[in-house]
Amino acid sequence: MHPVAPSGSAPFALSVLDNAHTGVGQTAQETFAEIIALAQLAERRGYHRFWMSEHHAMPAAATSSPQMMLARLTGETERIRLGAGGVMLPNHVPLLIAEQFGMLETLAPGRIDLGLGRAPGTDHATAAALRRGREANDTFPEQVLELLAFLEDDFPDGHPYRGVHAVPGPWQAEENQVARPGTPEAWILGSSPFSAQLAGQLGRPYAFALQFGDADIVTALNLYRDSFRPSETLSEPHTLVSIGVVAHDDASEARRQAHTAAMAMLRMLTRKSYRLLTPEESMAYSPTVQEQQILDMYLRRFVNGTGEQVAEHLDQLHDATGVDEIMLVTMGHSREVQSRTLELIADHYGLPRL
Repeated sequence: MHPVAPSGSAPFALSVLDNAHTGVGQTAQETFAEIIALAQLAERRGYHRFWMSEHHAMPAAATSSPQMMLARLTGETERIRLGAGGVMLPNHVPLLIAEQFGMLETLAPGRIDLGLGRAPGTDHATAAALRRGREANDTFPEQVLELLAFLEDDFPDGHPYRGVHAVPGPWQAEENQVARPGTPEAWILGSSPFSAQLAGQLGRPYAFALQFGDADIVTALNLYRDSFRPSETLSEPHTLVSIGVVAHDDASEARRQAHTAAMAMLRMLTRKSYRLLTPEESMAYSPTVQEQQILDMYLRRFVNGTGEQVAEHLDQLHDATGVDEIMLVTMGHSREVQSRTLELIADHYGLPRL
């Protein structure tokens, strides 16, 4: 992995994460078309990466399989890095993920990222339907090592999978007597000391998901850096933080859009479906005192305001953490506002128009 140059005048690289938010009144087909348009906009405006997330059984999150959407995006973009942020590995068999991302790397050489997380990306019942054993999270480090071995075709002699190969990949190239291909850039995702230490011990880049909670990011990043062991793929620590943002020319409209995301989280916490209501329906809801506290918490967590106001928060986040990259998690019911968010932040930091 090569160091990433900062974007424009920002002291950090800027990237985008799309949760395939599908609001009330929107179809999944419309959402997928808008994701393609957003990825193309991110590429034109000089963003470094465009990632998709994995979620299940959520009406407001339409990518249960980010790798399928990434396959489409390899043909719709030319330069921007594409990735899963992430694949929830305990939901999957490592060999299949290695094969799928080997195909993506073949379609877009040098542009594919594979972010690995251990959360289910859903509720307990759906997690059970995904055939997750009770020990699934406990074996996450072993699953990661197995996946990396399949991607790089380097199981040791005597390993039961030594003769099992992910195709396309390095083994196929050797058999066909052609140049060894590159491999997807593997990341460890998380928001805890566990994931930070694992990323450091494996010598992999680390992405911290700040949009999920008030976890101690500074402690986690320090633990990652302190535990980092150089690897063949990464010589020094490399960090990314993702954060929910809504930027608009009108700060009140940005807050309205952020409120729809906060309401979706409130619904999920009160065991209702994760639905993205319209701003009008969301604002019309009369919360209890406790519910209002939850809404306020998420409204603070999902940074919203004018482009300058959001950028000021991003600068403060960078000053506090020293991260190499900040990934904007697009929020809100309106896809037009999500696009405007990318434009305003790109303009503020002087990202090039490519």
